[in-house]
Amino acid sequence: MGTIDRYFGIHAAALELRAKRLDLLASNIANAATPGYKARDIDFAGQLRAAGGSTALATAAPGQFAQAAGRPGPSAGFRVPVQSSLDGNTVELSTEQTLFAENAVRYQSSLAFINGRIAQLNAALKGE
Repeated sequence: MGTIDRYFGIHAAALELRAKRLDLLASNIANAATPGYKARDIDFAGQLRAAGGSTALATAAPGQFAQAAGRPGPSAGFRVPVQSSLDGNTVELSTEQTLFAENAVRYQSSLAFINGRIAQLNAALKGE
């Protein structure tokens, strides 16, 4: 694991996964009235554990780094509804809205952590 990865921790991978989850939950909310639409979501904890070992950066040359190529993206699965719908739609709007809000708050928390780390790096580089 590189120095940059250790400095930011798992928050970089968490941001990527949370952004993907926000997209999926927003799609679920948008299709709440679409007959036959199946709600999708990702197993955030499982995907984050899987990403924990693959967040290292590949070095192109000494002193340089780039994102590792071929890193697998999060795979989405289907959510099982608590109460099924007659039209085959599995979106439960209140559940999706709650999950969306919770995920958005956690996304902002990870973003705030990374912004704080970047501010610390800037201060160190400026000699403050």
